[in-house]
Amino acid sequence: MVLVSPVNHFPHFFHSRAIQHTCMLLSYLLERKADKEMVIMKLKKLESSMRSGRKLFRLGNMVHAMVAARRTTQLPDLVPRLCLTASNLSRVLYFICDTVLWVKSVGLIPDIDKQKWRNWATKCYYYSLLMNLTRDLYEISWRMEQEAQREKARKENSSHCDEQDQDLFSFHAGGLQPFLLLYHTLRKHPPLLLDTMKNLCDLSSPLDQLGIYKTNPGVIGLCGLLSSLVGILTVASPLMKLKH
Repeated sequence: MVLVSPVNHFPHFFHSRAIQHTCMLLSYLLERKADKEMVIMKLKKLESSMRSGRKLFRLGNMVHAMVAARRTTQLPDLVPRLCLTASNLSRVLYFICDTVLWVKSVGLIPDIDKQKWRNWATKCYYYSLLMNLTRDLYEISWRMEQEAQREKARKENSSHCDEQDQDLFSFHAGGLQPFLLLYHTLRKHPPLLLDTMKNLCDLSSPLDQLGIYKTNPGVIGLCGLLSSLVGILTVASPLMKLKH
C-alpha cells in the first residue's frame, strides 16, 4: 500500500485562501482611513488574485469530493454516512456551478446567467456545511453520552463518594453538567472541536450571500482566516483532522 501524506493534498489552496481572507479583513479595517486608499486598492487586487488562483484547484477539488462521497457511503454508522455523503455530493454540485461561473468569466459561454449560477453555487456550499455541522453535532452528542456514562460508572464504583459529593453531583447534573460534559468532550477530542469551529466559520459567507444573516466583509474575512488556519493545521498535523 502506498501512503500519500496529507501534507501534499492542496497545501497551496489553504495558503491562498488564508491570504485572500486576510486581505479582505485588512481592507475592511482600513477602509475608514483617509490616507489608506492605495493600500486598500493593493489589498483588494491581491485578494482578487488569490481568489482567481484558487480556481486552479477546481478540478482537483471536484474529483476529491467525488471520491470522498463514494468512500463515505461505506461508513457503518447511518447518521455520519448520510450526512457526509450528502455533504460531499453538495460539494460536487458546488464545484460544477463554480466551473460554469469560470466558463462565463473567461468568455467561453457569455450567455450564462451569472447571478443564478452564483446563487446555486452558494446554496450547494451552504447545504454542504449544514450536513457537516449535523455530523459534528451528532458526534458531539454521542461523545457527551459516552462521557456521561463513564462519569456515572465512576461515581457508582467509588467507595469515597459521601453524601456531600452526591449533593454536588446532583447540582452539576441539574444545571452545569451539560456544559461540563461539552467542555470535557471537546477538550478530549481536539479534532472534533477544530472541525466544528471550521464549519461554523465557513458558514458566515453563505449566510451573508443568501441574505439569511447579513454581516460585513470584516466578519467574513476573520471567519475565513480562522477556517483557513484550521485547515492548514489539519494538513500539517494529520492527527488533528477528524476521522470519518
